[in-house]
Amino acid sequence: MPQHFHAVVCIDHAEALILDFSKDAFNEARITATGRHGNIHHKAGSPGSGHEHDAKAYFEAVAAQAGLSQEILIIGHGDAKTEFAHFVRDHVPALAPRIKGVETVDHPSNGEILALARTFFEGKDLTTPQLP
Repeated sequence: MPQHFHAVVCIDHAEALILDFSKDAFNEARITATGRHGNIHHKAGSPGSGHEHDAKAYFEAVAAQAGLSQEILIIGHGDAKTEFAHFVRDHVPALAPRIKGVETVDHPSNGEILALARTFFEGKDLTTPQLP
């Protein structure tokens, strides 16, 4: 299965869908967070995000899969997309410059994810070299 230049990560706190794609093809990978039982919220005034400590392992696995592509778009409907982008910036700095955008979407289908990502990268492809 060949790896493509672009990837889109559709992420929430329970699961990440990573699609690496070209104009005519795509590969799909899913990574599920372990130990998650729905959304976890914390009481006001308590320190931390309120998310379980397994987030680091989950984000590491997502970063490893997404990092196989050269340009990455992160999308999602909640806070996980920005938490993942911050995790990459702080813990996987070599991958950070390859993140080209973080967008909010509301529960798209796989087809909608691909269409959004292809549109997002279409303009960038015209002005940036496609070298690995």
